[in-house]
Amino acid sequence: MKKLLFKSGLYFILILIALELLVRAFHLGKDSPSRYIDEYGVEKWEPNQDGYSVTGNRRQNFSAYRINKSGFNSYREFNPTIAKTEIALVGDSFIQGFHQDFYDSVGKKIENQLRDVEVYEYGYAGYDFADQLHLLYQYKDTFDKIDYVVLGLRFRDDLFRGEYQVVHDRMRLESSLYKNLRKIKLLVYAQSIGVLDSAKKFPGKIISLIKGGAKNDNNVAKKETLVEKQAKQLKYIKNFELLVEKYGYDKSRYVLLIDKSKTPIDFLVFLENNHFKYIDFGESLNNSKIPPTLIFDQHWNNHGRNLIADCVVKAFKTFKSN
Repeated sequence: MKKLLFKSGLYFILILIALELLVRAFHLGKDSPSRYIDEYGVEKWEPNQDGYSVTGNRRQNFSAYRINKSGFNSYREFNPTIAKTEIALVGDSFIQGFHQDFYDSVGKKIENQLRDVEVYEYGYAGYDFADQLHLLYQYKDTFDKIDYVVLGLRFRDDLFRGEYQVVHDRMRLESSLYKNLRKIKLLVYAQSIGVLDSAKKFPGKIISLIKGGAKNDNNVAKKETLVEKQAKQLKYIKNFELLVEKYGYDKSRYVLLIDKSKTPIDFLVFLENNHFKYIDFGESLNNSKIPPTLIFDQHWNNHGRNLIADCVVKAFKTFKSN
């Protein structure tokens, strides 16, 4: 019996090692870089990291990333000067570009169309408008040298707060224990394909049974009423005003990158009445005969990034001619 248990345990360990090697060899597990908060209270990636970003349980998307010295995914270092011409792209995971090889990003596509222009991509997954303006404010000396700043903005996601604070839900995952566990690629892969979902839900089920099996009404999706929707829109517009007032906003150099088709008319009217410039990429993507987003993900695919680059280039040429 002891011999059987010993052999079973040994085979189990060998199988786990073999699976770990397979996951590593075929890059099935996510290889996300580590986050940190710098001395200015700006959340970003730890500098000088590289690896591969994987999406889907069968590696539907596989792309290389490179975190530069500034803590952002980019094919170049950021060194703006008054003498050069630069464009900064600021935003969330869409600008971050982990779904595309870093050397074929939106920024690189823009540079390919513009002569003697450097493009800096300040993208970070989870950035909302407060994060973006906080970044610009804390690195004011840097951004003052940049000629044209494009800020990605999705109305429904990026204006839920009117003041910057560190999002601890993002940073709490950077504990020493979590970082060490993330080195086990088999564990990362198992989590990504949902193998561990039942284990994570088990404590909640036990608590539910102890409480008499009461249903959690908070998990029931409630349909938003028209009044609630309008109230939310007014709150988001107010948050936009608060952030702009607090951190400042250079209307001569800053421009918003938005999808008009997914932006409330009240906010568009507010932008136009107050002379905030914006680039609408929605029309270009919506009219494309080729899908502009990944099949299994809402992020832009290579074609979609080409269209985004075209929109920014067109707007920049207009900006330079005025």
